Amino acid sequence: MIQDDLQALRNPLLALLAVLVVAAAAIYSTEQLMVSANQQLAQQQAQLKAARTRLQKSGDEKDIIIRYLDSFRQLQRAGFVGDEQRINWLDGLRLTNQQADLFGVDYQIGAQKPYAYAAEYNPGQLELNQSAMKLRFRLLHEEDMMRFFTLLARQGAGIFTIEQCGMRRIDTGGVIRFQPNVMAECELSWITARVGAGGERK
Repeated sequence: MIQDDLQALRNPLLALLAVLVVAAAAIYSTEQLMVSANQQLAQQQAQLKAARTRLQKSGDEKDIIIRYLDSFRQLQRAGFVGDEQRINWLDGLRLTNQQADLFGVDYQIGAQKPYAYAAEYNPGQLELNQSAMKLRFRLLHEEDMMRFFTLLARQGAGIFTIEQCGMRRIDTGGVIRFQPNVMAECELSWITARVGAGGERK
């Protein structure tokens, strides 16, 4: 009797076992799908966040460009941003000599090299360079030297700094007439800025 009952339960038990195996497999598969889905969701969220960051950054860059574009163009016109404008420097010297009513200017220009004090200005991706220029010019009197540099700065030929200057009297032999009485010798640094290799867009 018991054996008959067990025989009768065999098929239902086998069916239940099969159902449990299938259910377990389905649960495991579902869990794996959920893990994969969560990973994909996290990846998509990270990509979305990165895209939003890039979009915001591009918007910030656009705002910065718009805000400083006019100033940047002014610096370009002034010969500060971009390649050296040595012809403009020489034209500036010539015009300044005429305007200051001096007696001519002799000059020597050295090779371009990194600006010695660039680190003090923390220029970031900009490369600051300088070209040394030695000037010799004759003056009617000492005050003409500062007038010369004031006029040179107004030419808009570039940005320069005065490194050092020296003056000495010229022996005129006691002759009193419109002639140079002072010899001035100065060293300038013409400063230019360019975007460094690390700041170029790829």
